Amino acid sequence: MSNILSEDNHKADVPTVFVSNRYFDELGENLRRSIPWEGYLRADIITQEECDLIMTVEKLSRDQLQNLLDKEGEKYANLYISLLEKSVRIDTVQYILVLIGDMFSETEQPVVYFHKTSSRDPELPYRPFLKLLQKDDEFIRLAAAKILTLLICYAPKPPPFDLSEFLQWIVLRIKSNNQHVSDLAVQILGSILRVSEYRMKFWNTPQAVDALVNILKDKSPTPQMQYQVMFCFWLLTFIKEIAAQFNKKYDIIPTLIDIAKSAIKEKIIRVIIGTFRNMVEKAPEANLPSMLVAKLLNFLENLSARKWSDAEIVEDIDFLKVELQENFQSLTTFDEYASEIGSGRLQWSPPHESEQFWKQNAAKLNEQDHELLKILARLLSTSNDKLVLAVAAHDLGQYVKYCPSGKKFLQDIGAKQRIMELMTHEDSDVRYQALLAVQKYMTNAWEF
Repeated sequence: MSNILSEDNHKADVPTVFVSNRYFDELGENLRRSIPWEGYLRADIITQEECDLIMTVEKLSRDQLQNLLDKEGEKYANLYISLLEKSVRIDTVQYILVLIGDMFSETEQPVVYFHKTSSRDPELPYRPFLKLLQKDDEFIRLAAAKILTLLICYAPKPPPFDLSEFLQWIVLRIKSNNQHVSDLAVQILGSILRVSEYRMKFWNTPQAVDALVNILKDKSPTPQMQYQVMFCFWLLTFIKEIAAQFNKKYDIIPTLIDIAKSAIKEKIIRVIIGTFRNMVEKAPEANLPSMLVAKLLNFLENLSARKWSDAEIVEDIDFLKVELQENFQSLTTFDEYASEIGSGRLQWSPPHESEQFWKQNAAKLNEQDHELLKILARLLSTSNDKLVLAVAAHDLGQYVKYCPSGKKFLQDIGAKQRIMELMTHEDSDVRYQALLAVQKYMTNAWEF
């Protein structure tokens, strides 16, 4: 996957996602119905030419339709845009959207015909589809979004509207309790993100990436949904700023490793490894230490022993192994410790129990505005994991033992009070580590 995109090619060879699922397709098939076009003609809602065109296309088979569109695609694009602008009845709008969907059933080529309508109005072809996103009808909203996505992805120039509202619309559907709607929304997003200019805009959309991460962490997604979400991650991480912030903000590396370990489908592993490669190529300093702490190198060794149908997986695995092995040689013990704290997945790794480590490094926890101390304090207050609580309490005790000047800061951020509360925790090891920490505070003359 690493060779598909480059810095200079904003669309490159990433195909537009074929947006569809059984739920959407069945909705559309059930909406093929007779529309009183001749009545519209008598009421002067449509012209004779429009009536003839629409009644012609209704009689054609799929093959006949494609032959007609090859000759008169531009005429039908103008027809459908005109009918959408005129129509108010829900059933008519639904049916026109079904007919437009038929135009795109074989290829995205008809997009060209729709974009030619901009010569008579610069807001076309987008305007009618943007309006339909707010209709009180599920099929109309989803069909309009699907067509709008094709228009955006194959636009000859930037659309004449701010994409932010459409991205917010997509995020709301990603968060839908209807899994079919959420599935379509993620597919739509996968197509939008093929255009590199829109990736940072999506990253900055409120709750946007959170909605995708929550699918993986909280919603027990199907393998296909896992793949679709991670395909979006892969596209996002081609942007350097996103690659540098992604794991720091969402602790995504351990999550993706866990998914890859249990994945059966090769394409899921491929897109995860491709995402990791992006993160290393674009922001190695931000990601290599966290990958080492999450034991990605060990997992890659296991993957190397497997046979793959896609040669690019092998290439990406080898690339990551080399980068991680080189970084491992230069990774200091404190770097490893800091990455573990940042991940929130604390365990009794060697630095925690080394007196020499604390003697040399306790004061470093004051750096970067006490960032590591704040993380430890937050874990004490928010984690339900007994191991995390025990290790965090232990570390703050060691910190104050070797850096007694930091006592007031720990008190100010609530760590002192929380450790005292943990002395009555149900778990014996948590109680023990909290007691030891308090003893160290008292040895250093902390007034309780």
